[in-house]
Amino acid sequence: MTASGTATPPLLHCTGLSVGYGKVEAVHEVSLAVAPGRIVTVVGPNGAGKTTTMAAIMGLLPSTGRIVFDGRDLAGTSVEERVAAGMSLVPETRELFAEMTVSDNLELGGLTRHRRDRRERRGLDTAFAEVYQLFPRLQERRTQLAGTLSGGERQMLALGRALMGAPRLLMLDEPSLGLAPLIVREIFQTIANLRERGTSILLVEQNARAALQVADEGHVLENGRIALSGPSAKLLDDEQVIASYLGIRGAQAQARAGR
Repeated sequence: MTASGTATPPLLHCTGLSVGYGKVEAVHEVSLAVAPGRIVTVVGPNGAGKTTTMAAIMGLLPSTGRIVFDGRDLAGTSVEERVAAGMSLVPETRELFAEMTVSDNLELGGLTRHRRDRRERRGLDTAFAEVYQLFPRLQERRTQLAGTLSGGERQMLALGRALMGAPRLLMLDEPSLGLAPLIVREIFQTIANLRERGTSILLVEQNARAALQVADEGHVLENGRIALSGPSAKLLDDEQVIASYLGIRGAQAQARAGR
C-alpha cells in the first residue's frame, strides 16, 4: 500500500500468458503478478510448464497474452530491452563462463549497469562489495575459474552475476537444482535477504516446501495451467498441496484422508 492507502501497482503483471510448441500448448492462460519487494513462487512437478513460463516472461520464447513490467507493455520488446528495463533471469543451467574467473563472470553481469551510465564504475565497485558480502566464498575464490567451483558455489556465482546488474525483478529458475540440503537452505536464506533489500523475485521451483516457506505468494502449476494460487502460508497448509508436493507430510495427509 502507498502512503495514501491505495494499492501499489505490481512491478510485473502477466495476464492470459500462453506458450505453444507447434500444436502443443505448454502453458495455457497463466496470470500472475509480482509486487515490489515481494517473492512470488511458481511450483509444480517436472513438465508442468514452469521454466517455459519464465522463458516467455523474459522474452526467450514467443507467447500470447499480456506481459506488463513497471507499467510498460512488453509486447514486441527484445530480451535485451527487458534486461535494460531491470529484469534478470538466472536459468537452471546457470550458464557461467567456465574458463573465466569468478571476478570476470561477475564483471560481465555488471555490463548492463555500465551501459546505462558510463560513470558507473563506482557503482560496479559497490556491486562487487555487496555480492561479496552476500557470498563471502565468492570473494575467497575470486581468482578461481568458474568451472572449478562446486555446485553450490556455481549457484552463488550465477546469483551474484545477476545481482551485479542491479535488477528490479530477479527471476530464479530452479535455484536448488542438484544442491545438497545444507546449501539449499543457504541459497533460500539469501533469497529472503534479497527481499529485505527491496528486490522483487519470481521464483520457479520443484522444491515446493522450500519455495513456499520463503515466498509471500504462490501458484501451483499443473499441465501448463494454474491449479491453485494464494498466500504461501495458506498453500503450505492446503491438503491438496501437502498430498501432492510436500513429501512425508503428504503421506500423512493422505493417511488422514483415508480414515
